[in-house]
Amino acid sequence: MNIDRRHLFRIAVAALAGWLGISAFAAPASAADKITVFAAASLKNALDAANAAWTKETATETTVSYAASSALAKQIEAGAPADVFISADLAWMDYVAEKKLIKDGTRSNLLGNRIVLVATKDAAKPVDIKEGFDLAGLVGDGKLAMGAVDSVPAGKYGKAALEKLGVWSSVEGKVAGAESVRAALVLVSRGEAPYGIVYQTDAAADPGVAIVGTFPEDSHPPIIYPIAILTESKSPNAAAYLDFLKSDKAARFFTEQGFTILK
Repeated sequence: MNIDRRHLFRIAVAALAGWLGISAFAAPASAADKITVFAAASLKNALDAANAAWTKETATETTVSYAASSALAKQIEAGAPADVFISADLAWMDYVAEKKLIKDGTRSNLLGNRIVLVATKDAAKPVDIKEGFDLAGLVGDGKLAMGAVDSVPAGKYGKAALEKLGVWSSVEGKVAGAESVRAALVLVSRGEAPYGIVYQTDAAADPGVAIVGTFPEDSHPPIIYPIAILTESKSPNAAAYLDFLKSDKAARFFTEQGFTILK
């Protein structure tokens, strides 16, 4: 009896696949099934962990581009392909919304955060952050690392706090404006700036720095991370992904990094 060798091969592959617990001839996931996320740089540690859990649960892959919210918003405006945008402030989400680039009914406020003063871990001493505190004296001849104060959300929050506390004019000339809050954090971690203003979640992610003071919440606008699906998204899984990030399953990944959950 002649037995088709291709048939035997298919039987063998199917048997092996069954033993491994996978589908022998399942079609590979299409690009549309994957989710591309543009997310504020300060989200990296928490969102990477949440995305790993999402992929494990759904077998849907995510690709994330992390950068300053301002840079991401401009890329979206320029037509960069993405499904989801998570901004570190309301202003840059508003900017994208005004361009009609987010889907109606998908926007919500996901997370909250705090801004803190950090120093290199070896030189960290507590600082009483209050009206008129001598930040310029602390910085001395060095630099104060911050996100760019005209565009990066953490930089804008930091400037607002320093203005409210009456110390901005004394340190304005000492500011080293970075392209993102994570870039500002690196300046302090490497000892290139003695102090920096970053989110408390960033400080928790870098063992090279220590929080020496926390800015009063009433010294700056509320720190809110909005999320939305972009109008150009073709992913059938984008809505489910948003629901996952807003679920109790994902909440622990954010709270472990110091974020607060907004619902």
